[in-house]
Amino acid sequence: MPQDLVIDLAIRYGFQVIGAIVILAVGAILGRWLGGLIDRRLQARAMEPPMRLLFVRVLRIVVMLFAVVVALDKFGFQIAPLVAGIGVAGLGIGIALQGVLGNVVAGLSIIFTKPFRVGEYIEITGVRGDVASIELFSTTLLHPDRSRIVIPNRKIVGEILHNFGTMRQLHLPVTVPLAADVGAALAAAADVVMRNERVLKDPAPVIAVAQLGETGLTIGVNPWVRVVDVIPAGGELNRSLAEHFQGLGLGLGRSPADIRLVNGAPAASR
Repeated sequence: MPQDLVIDLAIRYGFQVIGAIVILAVGAILGRWLGGLIDRRLQARAMEPPMRLLFVRVLRIVVMLFAVVVALDKFGFQIAPLVAGIGVAGLGIGIALQGVLGNVVAGLSIIFTKPFRVGEYIEITGVRGDVASIELFSTTLLHPDRSRIVIPNRKIVGEILHNFGTMRQLHLPVTVPLAADVGAALAAAADVVMRNERVLKDPAPVIAVAQLGETGLTIGVNPWVRVVDVIPAGGELNRSLAEHFQGLGLGLGRSPADIRLVNGAPAASR
Protein backbone atom coordinates (compact mmCIF):
# COMPACT_ATOMS: atom_id res chain seq x y z
CA MET A 1 0.00 0.00 0.00
CA PRO A 2 2.65 2.62 0.86
CA GLN A 3 4.56 1.56 -2.23
CA ASP A 4 1.49 2.11 -4.39
CA LEU A 5 1.05 5.56 -2.82
CA VAL A 6 4.62 6.53 -3.60
CA ILE A 7 4.25 5.33 -7.19
CA ASP A 8 0.98 7.24 -7.54
CA LEU A 9 2.58 10.46 -6.22
CA ALA A 10 5.59 9.99 -8.46
CA ILE A 11 3.35 9.56 -11.50
CA ARG A 12 1.14 12.49 -10.54
CA TYR A 13 3.81 15.00 -9.52
CA GLY A 14 7.01 13.61 -11.03
CA PHE A 15 6.87 15.61 -14.22
CA GLN A 16 5.92 18.73 -12.27
CA VAL A 17 8.97 18.35 -10.00
CA ILE A 18 11.25 17.73 -12.94
CA GLY A 19 9.76 20.73 -14.75
CA ALA A 20 10.27 22.96 -11.69
CA ILE A 21 13.89 21.85 -11.36
CA VAL A 22 14.50 22.53 -15.06
CA ILE A 23 12.91 25.97 -14.75
CA LEU A 24 15.10 26.86 -11.73
CA ALA A 25 18.23 25.60 -13.52
CA VAL A 26 17.40 27.60 -16.63
CA GLY A 27 16.73 30.66 -14.47
CA ALA A 28 20.13 30.32 -12.74
CA ILE A 29 21.95 29.88 -16.06
CA LEU A 30 20.04 32.75 -17.68
CA GLY A 31 20.66 35.03 -14.68
CA ARG A 32 24.39 34.31 -14.75
CA TRP A 33 24.59 34.82 -18.51
CA LEU A 34 22.63 38.09 -18.45
CA GLY A 35 24.67 39.27 -15.44
CA GLY A 36 27.92 38.64 -17.28
CA LEU A 37 26.62 40.36 -20.41
CA ILE A 38 25.48 43.46 -18.50
CA ASP A 39 28.75 43.51 -16.53
CA ARG A 40 30.81 43.61 -19.74
CA ARG A 41 28.61 46.33 -21.22
CA LEU A 42 28.91 48.49 -18.10
CA GLN A 43 32.67 47.96 -17.95
CA ALA A 44 32.90 49.28 -21.51
CA ARG A 45 31.11 52.42 -20.33
CA ALA A 46 33.60 52.83 -17.44
CA MET A 47 30.89 52.60 -14.77
CA GLU A 48 32.00 52.58 -11.14
CA PRO A 49 32.59 49.01 -9.79
CA PRO A 50 30.03 49.34 -6.93
CA MET A 51 27.32 50.59 -9.28
CA ARG A 52 28.11 47.88 -11.83
CA LEU A 53 28.01 45.20 -9.13
CA LEU A 54 24.65 46.49 -7.88
CA PHE A 55 23.05 46.32 -11.34
CA VAL A 56 24.36 42.80 -11.96
CA ARG A 57 23.14 41.50 -8.59
CA VAL A 58 19.70 43.06 -8.95
CA LEU A 59 19.32 41.58 -12.44
CA ARG A 60 20.26 38.09 -11.26
CA ILE A 61 17.87 38.30 -8.30
CA VAL A 62 14.99 39.43 -10.54
CA VAL A 63 15.61 36.58 -12.98
CA MET A 64 15.74 34.00 -10.17
CA LEU A 65 12.57 35.37 -8.54
CA PHE A 66 10.77 35.10 -11.87
CA ALA A 67 12.00 31.51 -12.23
CA VAL A 68 10.80 30.65 -8.71
CA VAL A 69 7.36 32.11 -9.43
CA VAL A 70 7.07 30.08 -12.65
CA ALA A 71 8.26 26.93 -10.86
CA LEU A 72 5.70 27.38 -8.08
CA ASP A 73 3.01 27.90 -10.67
CA LYS A 74 3.80 24.42 -12.02
CA PHE A 75 2.60 23.02 -8.67
CA GLY A 76 -0.62 25.03 -8.72
CA PHE A 77 0.38 27.48 -5.98
CA GLN A 78 -1.64 30.67 -5.70
CA ILE A 79 0.95 33.41 -6.17
CA ALA A 80 -1.09 36.33 -4.78
CA PRO A 81 -1.38 34.99 -1.20
CA LEU A 82 2.26 33.99 -1.32
CA VAL A 83 3.34 37.49 -2.33
CA ALA A 84 1.20 38.98 0.44
CA GLY A 85 2.77 36.64 2.99
CA ILE A 86 6.25 37.52 1.79
CA GLY A 87 5.36 41.21 2.14
CA VAL A 88 4.26 40.79 5.76
CA ALA A 89 7.35 38.72 6.55
CA GLY A 90 9.53 41.29 4.82
CA LEU A 91 8.08 44.07 6.98
CA GLY A 92 8.91 42.15 10.13
CA ILE A 93 12.40 41.35 8.93
CA GLY A 94 12.92 44.98 7.94
CA ILE A 95 12.04 46.18 11.45
CA ALA A 96 14.40 43.62 12.98
CA LEU A 97 17.23 44.53 10.61
CA GLN A 98 17.07 48.32 10.70
CA GLY A 99 20.84 48.61 11.06
CA VAL A 100 21.50 46.40 8.06
CA LEU A 101 18.96 48.23 5.92
CA GLY A 102 20.47 51.52 7.07
CA ASN A 103 23.83 50.34 5.74
CA VAL A 104 22.23 49.40 2.41
CA VAL A 105 20.52 52.79 2.04
CA ALA A 106 23.75 54.55 2.98
CA GLY A 107 25.67 52.37 0.51
CA LEU A 108 23.29 53.32 -2.29
CA SER A 109 23.71 56.98 -1.34
CA ILE A 110 27.49 56.65 -1.54
CA ILE A 111 27.33 54.82 -4.86
CA PHE A 112 25.04 57.38 -6.48
CA THR A 113 26.47 60.62 -5.01
CA LYS A 114 30.12 59.49 -5.27
CA PRO A 115 31.71 61.52 -2.43
CA PHE A 116 34.76 59.28 -2.95
CA ARG A 117 35.85 56.52 -5.29
CA VAL A 118 37.96 53.41 -5.19
CA GLY A 119 41.66 54.33 -5.19
CA GLU A 120 41.24 57.68 -3.42
CA TYR A 121 42.67 58.49 0.01
CA ILE A 122 40.09 59.65 2.56
CA GLU A 123 39.81 60.48 6.24
CA ILE A 124 36.50 60.01 8.08
CA THR A 125 35.22 59.06 11.55
CA GLY A 126 38.74 59.24 12.95
CA VAL A 127 40.30 56.79 10.47
CA ARG A 128 42.08 57.23 7.14
CA GLY A 129 43.32 55.10 4.28
CA ASP A 130 43.02 54.21 0.60
CA VAL A 131 39.52 53.23 -0.51
CA ALA A 132 39.88 49.55 -1.44
CA SER A 133 36.21 48.72 -2.07
CA ILE A 134 32.72 50.20 -1.75
CA GLU A 135 30.02 47.63 -1.07
CA LEU A 136 26.32 47.96 -0.26
CA PHE A 137 26.91 47.28 3.44
CA SER A 138 30.38 48.65 4.12
CA THR A 139 33.41 50.50 2.78
CA THR A 140 36.91 49.06 3.17
CA LEU A 141 40.00 51.25 3.63
CA LEU A 142 43.54 49.99 3.14
CA HIS A 143 46.46 51.23 5.28
CA PRO A 144 50.05 51.47 4.05
CA ASP A 145 50.88 48.54 6.40
CA ARG A 146 48.34 46.47 4.37
CA SER A 147 45.85 46.30 7.25
CA ARG A 148 42.18 46.91 6.45
CA ILE A 149 39.50 49.03 8.10
CA VAL A 150 35.89 48.07 7.41
CA ILE A 151 33.45 50.93 8.06
CA PRO A 152 29.65 50.39 8.05
CA ASN A 153 28.19 52.70 5.43
CA ARG A 154 25.74 54.29 7.87
CA LYS A 155 28.78 55.58 9.81
CA ILE A 156 29.97 57.43 6.70
CA VAL A 157 26.87 59.21 5.40
CA GLY A 158 26.34 62.50 7.21
CA GLU A 159 29.89 62.68 8.61
CA ILE A 160 32.58 65.21 7.71
CA LEU A 161 34.69 63.62 4.97
CA HIS A 162 38.22 64.66 4.00
CA ASN A 163 38.93 63.35 0.51
CA PHE A 164 42.58 63.66 -0.51
CA GLY A 165 41.88 62.25 -3.96
CA THR A 166 44.51 60.15 -5.74
CA MET A 167 47.50 62.30 -4.74
CA ARG A 168 48.91 63.72 -1.53
CA GLN A 169 51.36 66.45 -0.59
CA LEU A 170 54.48 65.50 1.35
CA HIS A 171 55.78 67.80 4.08
CA LEU A 172 59.54 67.37 4.48
CA PRO A 173 61.22 69.96 6.75
CA VAL A 174 64.93 70.54 6.18
CA THR A 175 66.79 72.54 8.84
CA VAL A 176 70.04 74.38 7.99
CA PRO A 177 72.18 76.73 10.10
CA LEU A 178 71.36 80.43 10.07
CA ALA A 179 74.67 81.14 8.34
CA ALA A 180 73.82 78.92 5.38
CA ASP A 181 73.21 80.41 1.94
CA VAL A 182 69.40 80.51 1.70
CA GLY A 183 69.31 80.77 -2.08
CA ALA A 184 71.66 77.82 -2.50
CA ALA A 185 69.66 75.76 -0.01
CA LEU A 186 66.37 76.43 -1.84
CA ALA A 187 67.95 75.65 -5.21
CA ALA A 188 69.45 72.42 -3.86
CA ALA A 189 66.11 71.28 -2.47
CA ALA A 190 64.35 72.09 -5.75
CA ASP A 191 66.98 70.17 -7.73
CA VAL A 192 66.51 67.06 -5.59
CA VAL A 193 62.72 67.20 -5.82
CA MET A 194 62.59 67.70 -9.58
CA ARG A 195 64.95 64.78 -10.21
CA ASN A 196 62.74 62.31 -8.35
CA GLU A 197 60.51 60.35 -10.76
CA ARG A 198 57.73 59.87 -8.18
CA VAL A 199 57.19 63.62 -7.75
CA LEU A 200 54.34 65.04 -9.84
CA LYS A 201 55.10 68.02 -12.02
CA ASP A 202 51.52 69.28 -11.82
CA PRO A 203 50.76 70.67 -9.31
CA ALA A 204 54.24 72.10 -8.91
CA PRO A 205 56.19 71.37 -5.70
CA VAL A 206 56.15 74.09 -3.04
CA ILE A 207 59.64 74.83 -1.69
CA ALA A 208 60.07 77.85 0.57
CA VAL A 209 61.41 79.06 3.91
CA ALA A 210 58.96 77.61 6.40
CA GLN A 211 60.36 78.88 9.71
CA LEU A 212 63.11 81.17 10.95
CA GLY A 213 64.26 80.15 14.40
CA GLU A 214 66.96 81.32 16.75
CA THR A 215 69.22 78.38 16.02
CA GLY A 216 68.34 77.37 12.48
CA LEU A 217 66.43 77.95 9.28
CA THR A 218 63.71 75.46 8.28
CA ILE A 219 63.04 74.94 4.60
CA GLY A 220 59.68 73.39 3.76
CA VAL A 221 59.90 70.84 0.93
CA ASN A 222 56.31 70.05 -0.13
CA PRO A 223 56.02 68.04 -3.36
CA TRP A 224 52.93 66.23 -4.62
CA VAL A 225 52.99 62.47 -5.22
CA ARG A 226 50.50 59.74 -5.97
CA VAL A 227 48.86 58.09 -2.98
CA VAL A 228 50.65 54.79 -3.65
CA ASP A 229 54.04 56.60 -3.68
CA VAL A 230 53.73 58.46 -0.37
CA ILE A 231 56.00 56.22 1.72
CA PRO A 232 58.68 55.34 -0.89
CA ALA A 233 58.84 58.93 -2.18
CA GLY A 234 59.30 60.30 1.33
CA GLY A 235 62.19 57.94 2.03
CA GLU A 236 63.87 58.61 -1.30
CA LEU A 237 63.61 62.38 -0.98
CA ASN A 238 64.90 62.47 2.61
CA ARG A 239 67.98 60.46 1.62
CA SER A 240 68.60 62.48 -1.55
CA LEU A 241 68.25 65.78 0.32
CA ALA A 242 70.77 64.72 2.96
CA GLU A 243 73.29 63.46 0.38
CA HIS A 244 72.89 66.47 -1.92
CA PHE A 245 73.20 69.05 0.86
CA GLN A 246 76.30 67.33 2.23
CA GLY A 247 77.84 67.13 -1.23
CA LEU A 248 77.36 70.89 -1.74
CA GLY A 249 78.79 71.70 1.66
CA LEU A 250 75.49 72.98 3.00
CA GLY A 251 75.24 72.01 6.64
CA LEU A 252 72.16 70.31 8.01
CA GLY A 253 70.89 70.88 11.51
CA ARG A 254 70.86 73.82 13.87
CA SER A 255 73.63 76.37 14.33
CA PRO A 256 76.17 75.26 16.95
CA ALA A 257 75.84 76.88 20.37
CA ASP A 258 78.72 77.80 22.70
CA ILE A 259 78.19 77.70 26.43
CA ARG A 260 80.46 79.90 28.57
CA LEU A 261 80.66 80.67 32.25
CA VAL A 262 80.33 84.36 33.14
CA ASN A 263 81.03 85.17 36.81
CA GLY A 264 80.30 81.60 37.71
CA ALA A 265 76.91 81.56 35.99
CA PRO A 266 76.27 79.68 32.74
CA ALA A 267 75.54 81.78 29.65
CA ALA A 268 74.85 80.61 26.14
CA SER A 269 76.14 82.25 23.00
CA ARG A 270 75.89 81.31 19.38
